[in-house]
Amino acid sequence: MCVGRPKPGWQYPPVAVTTLTERGELSRAARSFMRTESGSAVLLLSAAVLALIWANIGGYEEFWHTPLSFSVGSLDLTLDLRHWVNDGLMVLFFLSVGLEISRETVLGELRGVRALATPAVAAIGGLILPAAIFLLFNASGPAAGAWGIPISTDTAIVIGMLALIGPRCPDQLRVFLLALAIVDDIGAVLAIAIFYTHQVNYTALLLAVVLFLALLGLRFVDFWRTPIYVVIAVVMWVAVLESGVHPSVVGVALGLLVNAYAPRPRDIARVQVLGGSLLVDPSPERALAAQAAAAEAVSPNERLQLRIQPWSSYVIVPIFVLANAGVVLSGEAIAAAVASPLFWGIVVGLTVGKLVGVSLGTWVALRLGIGRVPDTLRWGQLIGGAGLAGIGFTVALFITELALTDPVLVNDAKIGILAGSILAGVIGWLIFRLAGERGGQCAPSGLPVLPPRPWRPPA
Repeated sequence: MCVGRPKPGWQYPPVAVTTLTERGELSRAARSFMRTESGSAVLLLSAAVLALIWANIGGYEEFWHTPLSFSVGSLDLTLDLRHWVNDGLMVLFFLSVGLEISRETVLGELRGVRALATPAVAAIGGLILPAAIFLLFNASGPAAGAWGIPISTDTAIVIGMLALIGPRCPDQLRVFLLALAIVDDIGAVLAIAIFYTHQVNYTALLLAVVLFLALLGLRFVDFWRTPIYVVIAVVMWVAVLESGVHPSVVGVALGLLVNAYAPRPRDIARVQVLGGSLLVDPSPERALAAQAAAAEAVSPNERLQLRIQPWSSYVIVPIFVLANAGVVLSGEAIAAAVASPLFWGIVVGLTVGKLVGVSLGTWVALRLGIGRVPDTLRWGQLIGGAGLAGIGFTVALFITELALTDPVLVNDAKIGILAGSILAGVIGWLIFRLAGERGGQCAPSGLPVLPPRPWRPPA
């Protein structure tokens, strides 16, 4: 007779268990992160289409320039809706980036010098070459400072596109692209903080640094009280905003401060003891104690990421795209953009610069022997991933708003971002179709697999 639950004492058949790091597979946290990122790609693209329709119908710019004020005592903070999105909500996006960087360097795909070296060198190539190509087209003039637009890769869309058009067994390529995107994000944030900050209020900046050091001290004494962190973070955000430095650095800094650690044996033992106590004598006190022990067994980094990542991917980034991707696509506007060196600097930077820069960086790291990639990856897959890395959207739009003030140039840049990102996706698809499947091997996931149902006790 079939049974849905095994009898007491029954055990699953033994299976060989290989750790994820031994096979170069995705960590649990990385898989969760990319499921959210790839799922949000649909919303992000939908928001972009809606923004384009809205901008061409009318009323788009007027709405996003609506001022919104908050006053507390003598402090009056007035920004338009677009800046509340870009300078406020997007801090949570960069917080998620900081959390991911911290977690991956401690627990995940960026742990270890050789595991990090290849995607890091590839990312550096993908940062430098697009900027250099952009400056070939825009060596001087009002658009020269916008070289940061083509340097960044949009993780959400790349992971979503990889699921649609990537190779038959893309897991190891996802690992490589995730690590590359994290280093890429670090470079983009540094560029924003260093090169797109104009006037600095050093008093406000000093206050922000003091608050950061206070949070750093709380981490070292192992003190975690969410309300206190939130209050300090909000004051720190206001201080950085007043200083003239872009508040995106606040999100990344806060994310880097949140502890990430693997489950510790003593925490697991505590969960077992308190959970057993609850089973023996259920009571509210024991339930609270078991709940607290279970939460303590998971690092604050992963707990916070679990709460923030869905909001970042499914709400904040789509709202950001809705607020920034709107561009007039009349024949006159497109003709003006195509005639602009700004447009071609972005398009060629995203397509040729990213493809060649990431591929060349990967080759250099492997040739010098300073890094490695999973054995199952082939050059066709790596080059296809490098082509997809030219999909720059979220941070590219973000830097556009920081680097350019002329509405005509902003319009040209946004058309270039759309055209370059679409073309990069097509190039990646072509590479995968022509070379990405050749010689590829599927590796087992390394996770135990349950026997198929129905489960039966051994004879």
